[in-house]
Amino acid sequence: MAKTTAGGASRRRVLRLAGGGLALAALGAGAAGCREDDADRPAAGGDKPAGSKDPSAGGDGEDGKATKALWSQSVPAETYGDNDELVAVAGMVIASGSPRPARDAATGKERWSLPDGVAPGAPLLLGDGTLYLASGKYDGTVSGYDPASGKETWQGRLGKEYRQPRPIAVDARQVYVVAEILEKDNSSHTNLIAALDAGSGKIVWSEQRDLGTEQNGIHAAVQGRHLVYTDFKKNLTVRDTSTGRQVWTQKTEKTNYGFFTVHEELVIVPQGDRLHAYALADGARKWTVKAGHLTTFKEPAVVDGVLHIADTARTVRALDPATGKELWQSKALAEAGFQVPRQYVKAGTLLCVATDLDKDGGVAALDAATGELRWTFNDGTGDHHSWLVATDGKRVFALHGKKLHALPV
Repeated sequence: MAKTTAGGASRRRVLRLAGGGLALAALGAGAAGCREDDADRPAAGGDKPAGSKDPSAGGDGEDGKATKALWSQSVPAETYGDNDELVAVAGMVIASGSPRPARDAATGKERWSLPDGVAPGAPLLLGDGTLYLASGKYDGTVSGYDPASGKETWQGRLGKEYRQPRPIAVDARQVYVVAEILEKDNSSHTNLIAALDAGSGKIVWSEQRDLGTEQNGIHAAVQGRHLVYTDFKKNLTVRDTSTGRQVWTQKTEKTNYGFFTVHEELVIVPQGDRLHAYALADGARKWTVKAGHLTTFKEPAVVDGVLHIADTARTVRALDPATGKELWQSKALAEAGFQVPRQYVKAGTLLCVATDLDKDGGVAALDAATGELRWTFNDGTGDHHSWLVATDGKRVFALHGKKLHALPV
């Protein structure tokens, strides 16, 4: 599959956002099974970004050099490049796919598995110690599992008049889902958004969305009493979590495939060469940051109280999310020939970033206080899938296609 240049959106990303339900299930068919004989096998060599070495040769820990995987495993992953398809929780690391194996974070050994997996492209959502999944059986249910054991602990159902409910966000009280509204002929032209009680699974509220909106391509987050989400139609919408009432909605200026982040009472949205912060209460713009000449902003993330964002020139910025004030700026990835980061996690003193592209990308660790490059990792497979990262604070987990790696902090 063809890859894009730096700053472009991969076809895999578009498929993930546009697809859903049975279409994505068909797209993800034929996933390879787990192979326990791959445990602790180092990643293979291949094309690597500048400053990197074959991870199987062993990283020496020097700044800018490649690191070595603690363990690597083949997994039956079915991912579409979104940030919620890999989680690390309760001593386990879990990737989207069917069947769904949960692996011991320390050793990579399989501890439990869900044979029916989850609907491909549906997020893995964590809330109050529960892992919420859309059913891979497409039976209209959303289930909650104990991530340590894989046992089902919760189930919610909208009803037979709705199809393919997909969780989009969760907090301690409710699970938020979107679903198609079925007509008498079993077709669907509209969809709804609803809140299910995290205790009983019963519907707390449901609201039909405007005609022409889609149930796929949605990114969502809960911040206090606000549910925030975006979609392919360039809508940015905020609802009250208690009632479902729409607080405000507005069209975004340019699409960024729906990515945003939230901090306290703000929602922060990149729009081309501008990064805007809006008040969750009323949609008023609070601050704006401009990118460099002929560059555009990519996906933002607030990690440990700091806003991180890169631009198409591969410059990474750390900003105060309350004001937009710059804390540091780093060109280390561009200087190392690395690709544009699209996901961020913090482990110890490291800010670990993941990219879309394989040949000149992978995972890189920056000093969280300065942005200096500490190490890079690339498994050399040439796989066209996006890189995904998660952390348990002790290790960083990197998913690339059907290879899952544990990296040292």
